[in-house]
Amino acid sequence: MNHEVRDDTARGSRAWSGWRAATERALYGPGGFYLRPEGPAGHFRTSVHASPLFARAVARLLEEVAEEVAGELGGGEVAFVDMGAGRGELVTGVLAALPAGFPVRAYAVERAARPPGLDERVTWLAEPPSGARGLLFANEWLDNVPADVAEADADGVPREVLVRPDGTEHLGAPVSGEDARWLERWWPLREPGERAEIGRTRDEAWAGAVSSLEAGLAVAVDYAHVASARPRYGTLTGFRGGREVAPVPDGTCDITSHVALDACAGPSGELVPQREALTGLGVTGERPPLSLASTDPTAYVRALSRAGEAAELTARGGLGDFLWLRERV
Repeated sequence: MNHEVRDDTARGSRAWSGWRAATERALYGPGGFYLRPEGPAGHFRTSVHASPLFARAVARLLEEVAEEVAGELGGGEVAFVDMGAGRGELVTGVLAALPAGFPVRAYAVERAARPPGLDERVTWLAEPPSGARGLLFANEWLDNVPADVAEADADGVPREVLVRPDGTEHLGAPVSGEDARWLERWWPLREPGERAEIGRTRDEAWAGAVSSLEAGLAVAVDYAHVASARPRYGTLTGFRGGREVAPVPDGTCDITSHVALDACAGPSGELVPQREALTGLGVTGERPPLSLASTDPTAYVRALSRAGEAAELTARGGLGDFLWLRERV
């Protein structure tokens, strides 16, 4: 993009701000996009909405974590913490998939108000509970943690990208301090026009979520990239009504960008593609044997439908390319 380079403070205009502040207002401020009654599901489809197989796989993972925690800490109730819970779709699906009598305490962490009709077993919080033992699962949460944007100017100097509520941008002052150090370490900009979302805020948000666990497993699932394949011009975009749109921070659309998930990872962090993670939890796209169609047509149709849903969740070029960051505590 071509921008005029100038200092917004010299202009004295309150309309200009960094993308982090603009996104915070647009998504979570008064009348913000994520506080609307329809919730995220009204505008885009995640793995949770694609198939109940996803929630069943997470429930299976919770059972595995419960066994590990019981062995290490002597049993007892296990926690399931749904970070960025939307309107509680994932936690609802996980509770439905668990065996009867499974000793779980469920939490949904979300900045919007508790939706009506949510299972009474779910505790609704604005921040993750402290000292939980079990599974903390963040599906497409980090991509909506607001981040500032940098762009290299004509001399290759990374400058903060400033934006107005109508989406107009210009380049502000050179990036400095911790943000500059983050860029140099994780996403260096060298050529004029190169852009990056500064992921320091996401690193800190994830570290805070992981530290809330006393024991167990923390998982972040998102569309992401790593140092060996950073997008040259960033990934900032918008979504509205199921369609990708220009990122305009006026509260009318989602503002999102892919996550530098390798930067978020702690010392025990492990990155795996979703297709690999789900396959390990029993989700495969294998079609049922054709012979089942003649012996039990109803079961064949159900199995075929499940296979199609599993194939979508694990597809290359789609949901299967999401990355899972797994960290044990």
